[in-house]
Amino acid sequence: MSRFGKAVDSTIGWIDARFPLIKMWNDHLAQYYAPKNFNFWYYFGSLALLVLVLQFLTGIWLTMNYKPSAENAFASVEYIMRDVEWGWLIRYMHSTGASAFFIVVYLHMFRAMLYGSYKKPRELIWILGMFIYLCLMAEAFFGYLLPWGQMSYWGAQVIISLFGAIPFIGEELTLWIRGDFNVSDITLNRFFALHVIALPLLLVGLVFLHIIALHEVGSNNPDGVEIKNKKDANGVPLDGIRFHPYYTVKDMVGMVVFLILFAMVVFFAPEMGGYFLEHANFEPADPLKTPEHIAPVWYFTPFYAILRAVPDKLFGVLAMGAAVMLFFALPWLDKSPVKSIRYRGWKYRGALTAFAISFVALGWLGLQAATPTYTWLARFFAVVYFGFFLLMPFYTRNDNDKTVPERVTDR
Repeated sequence: MSRFGKAVDSTIGWIDARFPLIKMWNDHLAQYYAPKNFNFWYYFGSLALLVLVLQFLTGIWLTMNYKPSAENAFASVEYIMRDVEWGWLIRYMHSTGASAFFIVVYLHMFRAMLYGSYKKPRELIWILGMFIYLCLMAEAFFGYLLPWGQMSYWGAQVIISLFGAIPFIGEELTLWIRGDFNVSDITLNRFFALHVIALPLLLVGLVFLHIIALHEVGSNNPDGVEIKNKKDANGVPLDGIRFHPYYTVKDMVGMVVFLILFAMVVFFAPEMGGYFLEHANFEPADPLKTPEHIAPVWYFTPFYAILRAVPDKLFGVLAMGAAVMLFFALPWLDKSPVKSIRYRGWKYRGALTAFAISFVALGWLGLQAATPTYTWLARFFAVVYFGFFLLMPFYTRNDNDKTVPERVTDR
């Protein structure tokens, strides 16, 4: 062995005597056995981690030139875009990354619903994942105000005002969130602090717990078969393969494809026709001029459409909150003994299809101006959305499920 090799081994040995470096590597990569039949849907967990790192790095560079004050915020963003070297690229990577994060997370959640990854023994993984989702929504909302453009300002004004619908404490709560009687400099400052310090720390902690919980019980797979139930004489799952190098290499291929698509958006369509960056946000915030149509960013619009579909403001806020919180109850609403959609009956398949269509339709309706026709459509799809959850104990208990194989398949 060369001197360099001996020096590396000596350094690793010194660290390992004081910190469980090798143990962590073995437990979570080299000797962590994952099912051998992962498919396309299992890329999105690692992609979510990639986008998280991307958002942290670009966010750090943006804060170096951003000024969190009502007087200078918009101008500092313009300065980043026009005068900071490669500032336009960093800003577009961060704004595109926000939308990419939600695309990846929504697909990651949909995969869990396809293959029953929220069912026993993975309930805690799902709950932690939903807390990550809530944290991500808060992070995106707080960051949405920071450019101090027209849509940022008025979008924040509308969303914060919703808390005023809460009986007894609504007005005081709204005032406490804003820190003023209107969205102002103090609102911008506290949102900036939450966006760059508090929520990222919470997000990292939740992601860490999510991964630890996942590796404790093991990953699910497209068949919904527990690979830990079939092991060889050495205690190695018969249907498992080491995560490293097999899935690390596979994930790298997925990351390369993702980064190519990501780069195409950043360089050729960073605004994505106004869906990723609204046109009104290229105008400085003006408290005296309301945009013609106020709507949140696309990843909030399914819940915004549900809010608008309910005539009463309080019940609209409650419906919007319930639309998110019902995800937490999925492990207990689903009464089927079968995890994967491959072996589920037609009732669950039809319900999940209807749910996916309703979610996309509500997202589109939330971007449109409120008209009587669109309002009734939103009500219809909201009923379908809630029906998926509320009727789940009934249609999953009596579905015509297929027999699940004892071992994973190669499909």
